[in-house]
Amino acid sequence: MSAIVTITFNPALDKSTSIAELIPDKKLKCTRPVCEPGGGGINVARAIKKLGGEAIAVYPAGGEAGENITRLLTEETVSTLAIPIKNHTRENLVIADQTHQKQYLFDMPGPSVSKQELEQCLNAIAGIHDVAFMVVSGSLPPGVPPHVFETISSIARTKNAKLIVDTSGDALKDAIKAGVYLIKPNLTELALLAGKDKLNSASIGHAATEMIAYGKCEVIVVSLGGLGAILVTKDLEMSLTPPALATKSTVGAGDSMLAGIVLGLMKNTSLADAVRYGVACGSAATLRPGTELCTKKDADDLYSKIVIKNIREYHVS
Repeated sequence: MSAIVTITFNPALDKSTSIAELIPDKKLKCTRPVCEPGGGGINVARAIKKLGGEAIAVYPAGGEAGENITRLLTEETVSTLAIPIKNHTRENLVIADQTHQKQYLFDMPGPSVSKQELEQCLNAIAGIHDVAFMVVSGSLPPGVPPHVFETISSIARTKNAKLIVDTSGDALKDAIKAGVYLIKPNLTELALLAGKDKLNSASIGHAATEMIAYGKCEVIVVSLGGLGAILVTKDLEMSLTPPALATKSTVGAGDSMLAGIVLGLMKNTSLADAVRYGVACGSAATLRPGTELCTKKDADDLYSKIVIKNIREYHVS
């Protein structure tokens, strides 16, 4: 059976807790922390599992945090391929302020990955057989250069697998140069790719279409947060808008969206329906507190409520 492989170069052990109120210079009493495996590709693999699919999560793992990530993924029955590294995997912290209903995300820097450790990661990816989709998601830690996407794109082509990338900055630029099937930038990331300070509502489709015309990317799904997404290909532009929801947390929403898209494509649904399911999954994740991902029930319930419109002009506030 063909596989979905997710690649997370900068995984994290995510710890979430809550306090009555965030006050400086005071000892604050926290609720018991919840630990979850995190990092873009890892979350995509976890969300795919929650949605009833299967994925292999590939990631470097070092120290106690790395061991805990593998243990937690095993408990969730997510298939793993952890590459041991010398330095310790990072730990992130999410704090919920109950009084002001605000959430604070403390994103720690990743460990340095040696050239040999990176080669081991790439060899592990190359050694996986019968791959339908390769998903690289998240930031790159020190030691993993943006041009790593040249090798990853080459591996994907060799396997006849579709490469999907969700990252930012120079890494995203290099990924497009190397060749990808789909990217999922937000408005800021798309503007940077297009060489603009920002994009207005009417220029999103044009900027995305120019990227596709460049010839190294087939599909762009522009994430609009609570407003859903815009899907652009060389011959298709449409908006996908979810209903208004009472958001508890936006952490993991983008990863849940990507999981829904990939799983939909894996099931051979149309591209539009796959992205529609992705928007439903991303919206479903916002209904969950802390770092929790989407649930299949919430995603399935929201799917029929996603409004799809073929458009030429975009209305984004």
